[in-house]
Amino acid sequence: MDFNKINDTLTVSSQITPDEVTRLAEKGYKTLINNRPDMEVEPGLSSDVMEEAAKAAGLSYLYLPVMPGQFTPDLIADMAQALADLDGPVYAYCRSGTRSCTTWALAQIGILSADEIVEQAAGAGYDLSAMVDFLRG
Repeated sequence: MDFNKINDTLTVSSQITPDEVTRLAEKGYKTLINNRPDMEVEPGLSSDVMEEAAKAAGLSYLYLPVMPGQFTPDLIADMAQALADLDGPVYAYCRSGTRSCTTWALAQIGILSADEIVEQAAGAGYDLSAMVDFLRG
């Protein structure tokens, strides 16, 4: 299990398993966001299975699937709302963590500067420098 800490509010990673969810609760995470579409995973990693594991561990759970390259306005708004409303810290995952990080970055437009977004992502191992002009608007 990877812990790619973006900031004190959000950590992202690659796919996790139901058995690892308890470890997240033990480390103090309060919310689990699943950004991986069910069509990409085996049944044992489906959103229903992960939600059950999260609830059993005492975590809030949100399924916000991100199809590769499809960062819709609704998805970005839902991520922004989740980060504002749900208890943190938050742990989000997808196949590699990149979609979770990118969705967070797009949800931060107007909240953080483009340079802050890129810097925080880089600190977690994600290079969003190609997005800096878009993040600036």
